Amino acid sequence: MRHHKTFSLLLTCLLLVTISGAPAVAQEHVIVRDSLGQNALQLTCLLLTCNVTETVDGALGQVFLVTVPNNVPLATFLQELVGQLGIVDAEPDLPLHVMQSRTAPSSLYDTSPVNYYGTSVWNGYVNQPAAQIINLTAAQRSFNVSGAGTVADIDTGVDTTHPVLQGVLVPGYDFTRNQSGGSELADVNQSTMAVVNDVYVAQVNQSTMAVVNDQGYSTFSQSQYAAFGHGTMVSGVIHLVAPTAHIMPLKAFRADGTGSLSDVLRAIYYATRNGANILNMSFDFPTYSPELQKAVNHAANRGVISVASVGNDGKQAVVYPAGLKNVMGVASTANDDTLSSFSNYGQPPVWVGAPGEGIVTTYPYGTYAAGWGTSFSTPFVSGTVALLWTSGGNLNQQSAAQAISHALYISPALGNGRLDVSRAVAAGYQMN
Repeated sequence: MRHHKTFSLLLTCLLLVTISGAPAVAQEHVIVRDSLGQNALQLTCLLLTCNVTETVDGALGQVFLVTVPNNVPLATFLQELVGQLGIVDAEPDLPLHVMQSRTAPSSLYDTSPVNYYGTSVWNGYVNQPAAQIINLTAAQRSFNVSGAGTVADIDTGVDTTHPVLQGVLVPGYDFTRNQSGGSELADVNQSTMAVVNDVYVAQVNQSTMAVVNDQGYSTFSQSQYAAFGHGTMVSGVIHLVAPTAHIMPLKAFRADGTGSLSDVLRAIYYATRNGANILNMSFDFPTYSPELQKAVNHAANRGVISVASVGNDGKQAVVYPAGLKNVMGVASTANDDTLSSFSNYGQPPVWVGAPGEGIVTTYPYGTYAAGWGTSFSTPFVSGTVALLWTSGGNLNQQSAAQAISHALYISPALGNGRLDVSRAVAAGYQMN
């Protein structure tokens, strides 16, 4: 029997749209696509005693809202409906609730250009609150570190043309297409995600989007683009912390956030085989995988250090890969050094926390965005490990974790505490 794993590529950003339960109503509705048009659908409804309420797609005239007959179970009606001539598909009209939008951080609008290790960037990116909270600049200047080695980002890929990132990128790979590269830009033309050869495609548990500065490109709000830009955003945080470290984009997730265990495993082995020193894994899933543990152990035995997000479920829970041996799990903190309300917590899997609210970072097409989630806390730690590589020495999973553990203690929920880059780098130098 084949076992399938469900991954969550955790991108918790500005405008939150959730599907939730609603009180029962007298009649339900379904959204129906009929290739023969409204007249044909009305004839079908005469047969099934339903009612065409309105046209959904305007002048195109093929998608309609239909009222389900009273006293007919929804599942039964859908089964009868999809068997009728001309019906392409039908689905329940689920109740959607738009939650209160998060306020965009002011640093997202600080577009003043500044030089950051030879590249022009927005001031709001370099001098955002999160960077100050973790004492990033102090660590870089006091210890004269800016990052070394290669961080493999297993994600949706990256915008390889982004002016902030292109100078530090090394060749990556697209496991969703089995081709070299690792760019996520090709996904914007991808409208469907196929299941091929009985390979299970897992769906993320998010319906959110990044919010781009008004001067940039508009957000991709369609479901097929739910995670578009995620990899570029995570890579931007890595670069913020360790601007001279290399980044290897390994695309194991599509723009809609779907991925498979096999592609993640391939990415880990690829990174290990091709000279990566650090694995950034800003995703999680609830089920333990022996093969994933073996892949992480294989990487650790070859000196590769693994960091992963602990999830955005707002509860004490062990998720994977953060919960595996030889992986540092990262939770999210607010700017007042408290646990983020959405972050999972508790040790294990939390090793440390790091800022994860309103993080300003790079976004496709040369612009910037703000993000919320443990996805964006994780690369702060991965980047710090890259700073530790600058000091040389025999860095491995154990020694890197020991250095990172020199954090600002807050509570048991956050393991060793909130990341402090200065303390971590100082500890790393003492070990050498």
